[in-house]
Amino acid sequence: MTGAITALLVCQLIGEVLARVLHLPVPGPVIGMVLLFLALLLRYPEGEPPEALGKVADTLLGNLGLLFVPAGVGVVVLLHTLAQNWLSLMLAIVGGTLLAMVITGRLAQALLRRWG
Repeated sequence: MTGAITALLVCQLIGEVLARVLHLPVPGPVIGMVLLFLALLLRYPEGEPPEALGKVADTLLGNLGLLFVPAGVGVVVLLHTLAQNWLSLMLAIVGGTLLAMVITGRLAQALLRRWG
């Protein structure tokens, strides 16, 4: 289990270093996750990851709700800022959601036409 946690942290560290050294607009943990995925594909082409890595991932996902606590605290602390800018925030949230839905739908239609 220690090896699996170490592997996750090493991938995140490499991702952070690459993101900062290469000035990439992608967060380091995302790069690390891609690197871990590629390493797993190369090492385990049959698709079955090590059991220890699965247990560590399940444990982290089981505690994922704790990561929302800082965001909730931030909302409460900055409630006055949210109240002052509620209209622009709502427009950005609704507009961004609608735009993402339209783009996803158009992309899905194009892919279905091409391969369907």
